[in-house]
Amino acid sequence: MTAPTTIVPLAVPPTLDDPDAAGFLAYGELGHRVCDEMVGLPDLAPTAAQMLPAWHDTTDTLHTGFLARRGDRIVGAVTVDYAQEAGARAAELDLLVPEEHWNEGVEEALLDRAEDEARARGRDILQIWSLHRPIEADRMLVPKTGWGRVPAIALTDLLEARGYRLEQVERNSELDLTADPAPLRDTLEQAMSRAGSDYRRIEWNLPTPPELRDGYADVLARLVTDAPSGDMEFDAEEWDAARVVRRDARLTSAGQMVSVAAVRHVPTGAIVAYNELLIGEDRAGVTHQFGTLVAREHRGHRLGTIVKCANLLRWRELAPDSTRVSTFNAEENRPMLDINEAIGFVPVSYAGAWQKKL
Repeated sequence: MTAPTTIVPLAVPPTLDDPDAAGFLAYGELGHRVCDEMVGLPDLAPTAAQMLPAWHDTTDTLHTGFLARRGDRIVGAVTVDYAQEAGARAAELDLLVPEEHWNEGVEEALLDRAEDEARARGRDILQIWSLHRPIEADRMLVPKTGWGRVPAIALTDLLEARGYRLEQVERNSELDLTADPAPLRDTLEQAMSRAGSDYRRIEWNLPTPPELRDGYADVLARLVTDAPSGDMEFDAEEWDAARVVRRDARLTSAGQMVSVAAVRHVPTGAIVAYNELLIGEDRAGVTHQFGTLVAREHRGHRLGTIVKCANLLRWRELAPDSTRVSTFNAEENRPMLDINEAIGFVPVSYAGAWQKKL
């Protein structure tokens, strides 16, 4: 007889060596397992060690979660994240149920609990992402933007049945870091020439130097407002130097390394473009591109090409054993995808951005 499924809060341990850390460690393992099952890319999910600092620091984002237990086994998890700005309306969900436990009621029970949690905290916009292999299927889903398409899967069937709508498709691309870097150097040189003397390249490793924190805060705040987001209603973020310090501490935890390549607008002194590359403690692992943005009023000067190429070249020296870098971009963000394609990124999976208004 199958044991009943119970939904319990995800405990956040002080450390991963704590006796109460088993649930959090299992949550980290579930992320890797589900990413592997869905798209064959387990490293898309961060490890428990990489996530724990963000769960401890609730200043900017509150992370909550629940585990589905069946006897002594953990058969699924869901997390709900809340931006902490005043007036924030959105709750971001992540549902993790392995294939062997799908259609057993686990996914429904977890989603019910997550939606109830969001309502109780006064959020009326729910957002969740689905992962997809780069394949054609009998039923392909197209977002309202008209850009991109993804194959229907069990998760999307569940979301559609519960009133979520596909708002955007993102492309997950990878670059072979072992390829000849000469084309990157040539492309960077051409882009710098095109940008002209009004723009100067700057680079650093996190933590951000004190003299750059205010300017970096300004450009980080624009990722929500300036990046294409379809009809996803993201809450505006409030950034200052103190928030940069907090973010730096989270991103450099657990032995992670982050490199930033940015462009400063010389006449104003503002940082107007940036690119971030991150790798975990295993320096031979997959590199992840985090934020990349060119401020809207400075587009058309090849600044995106500059920060991407400069950081990839810099990365060859910082993490020479990493063989590939992974990045996500909205399908309608053709300028950034054009850059990626020109320097050798190829699609390996896709993500669907789903939204439901309560």
